[in-house]
Amino acid sequence: MPRLLGKHAVLAKGNLMTLPHSYAVVLMLTILTMICWGSWTNVLKFTMGWRFELLYYDYSIGVALGAALAGLTFGTWGSDGLRFIADLSHAGNTNILSAFAGGVIFNLSNILVVGAIAVAGMGVGFPIGVGLALVVGTIWNYIVKPQGNPLLLFAGVALVVAAIIVDAIAYRAHAAGRSAAGDKADAAARKAATWKGIKLAVIGGILMGMFYPLVEIGMKGDKGLGPYAGGFVFSLGVLVSVFFFNLYFTRFPIEGSRLTFGDYLKGNARVHFLGIIGGMMWIAGSLSNWVAASAPEQLHVGPAISYAIGQGSSMVGALWGVLVWREFAGGGARVYWLLVLMFLLYMTGLIVVARASF
Repeated sequence: MPRLLGKHAVLAKGNLMTLPHSYAVVLMLTILTMICWGSWTNVLKFTMGWRFELLYYDYSIGVALGAALAGLTFGTWGSDGLRFIADLSHAGNTNILSAFAGGVIFNLSNILVVGAIAVAGMGVGFPIGVGLALVVGTIWNYIVKPQGNPLLLFAGVALVVAAIIVDAIAYRAHAAGRSAAGDKADAAARKAATWKGIKLAVIGGILMGMFYPLVEIGMKGDKGLGPYAGGFVFSLGVLVSVFFFNLYFTRFPIEGSRLTFGDYLKGNARVHFLGIIGGMMWIAGSLSNWVAASAPEQLHVGPAISYAIGQGSSMVGALWGVLVWREFAGGGARVYWLLVLMFLLYMTGLIVVARASF
């Protein structure tokens, strides 16, 4: 007997896990989002000095390639709703424009937040950018599609934001421990960089909170896109806009010397491959989240809950920094206990958000 998912007819059976029909599968998809969103930036470590602006070309190609592959496989093989190509043909112009705009806005926000991290450090750029994105995105997603217990949802979000703030305090305490005492000129330079980073992170964080709801709006209505088609249109927005944004940010970089497209062509196969892998990893996490948000309404998940859980990627990123890259080595007892508190707040917040669907 068919069920309805939005305006798309959904059958109870599927050849593959095209759309989830149990909360356990939804939770697995949101955990996959956390892992992918929190891990893709490790490619920057492996490229050993390759500028982010240059890597971003390959990253954008990877996003579009990953979305196309997912649409032609999981978006086509199952029996839930419309197939990928039919879904694209069926969609309305407004829906397509909204999903495409989501890709454009995400691209700009991501560049700004990474720029904030570059000039002011993780302790400033990351908590402000991701924290604002979490709050703005969750509230707007809930307005677009109100599902779940709002009290539990926003209590969980508050705990996650608290964890991000504690993470920022830990970063700053660690940085303060390594700074040379009494160097006024260096302190003034750090203060100027911090304010620049704060401005970039605030703008980038607000924009980052807007991209996900725009894709969700693209999935609403009689001519709404499905999650795979919506993700593909979003990826086109990322791919097309990168040439416009990078034209500006390579000429007027947030930090460092000017670049040209010729610098990108000087890269070897290894750095190009890593950039593409990073983009495919990020879009895999995003598609997992959109598919989870598209679960049948009786599961009471929706975009606000799936997005909020997915933003636990910050914890994954922090784990990479602590356990693999040893970013807090030598931080002392205070930094250690701040990190413990951060992880406890994160885990508690994510559990509370997960319970909001019941």
